[in-house]
Amino acid sequence: MKLKLPIIILFALMASFTACSQGPATSQKDPWTQAQLLNPADLAKTINDVHAPQPFIFCIGPQAVIKNSIYIGPTMEKANLDSFKAQLEKLPKDASIVIYCGCCPFSRCPNIRPAFDLLNKMQFKNHKLLNLPQNVKVDWIDKGYPVED
Repeated sequence: MKLKLPIIILFALMASFTACSQGPATSQKDPWTQAQLLNPADLAKTINDVHAPQPFIFCIGPQAVIKNSIYIGPTMEKANLDSFKAQLEKLPKDASIVIYCGCCPFSRCPNIRPAFDLLNKMQFKNHKLLNLPQNVKVDWIDKGYPVED
């Protein structure tokens, strides 16, 4: 029995080390809920449906790729975040808003969190983050979704 206790402790320590090396759980550091993540296929379907109400799509990363998106620039830079705020001030609080970056893997993106924080602070009610877990090329372009001409 004495042998089993150290093995259990060893597994517990290994699990703790793995969790710490991956950083805190995303729900603890991310300002959005799972319901606020938008599936790329859903946005592509909306863009392709000329009769559907279109959201305001903001690129808060280095390059606007998605069709009909408004380029803001990387919102990790204060000037771009201020520009985003100025654009948002023109919109009603219930406007349908989608933001995306796609510069790098979602978990490490330096642009999506400041932009989403701003949307929350400005009390928008219908804002989503496009769920691009790898990057905009893999999760949007390579799937044939609509891009800028």
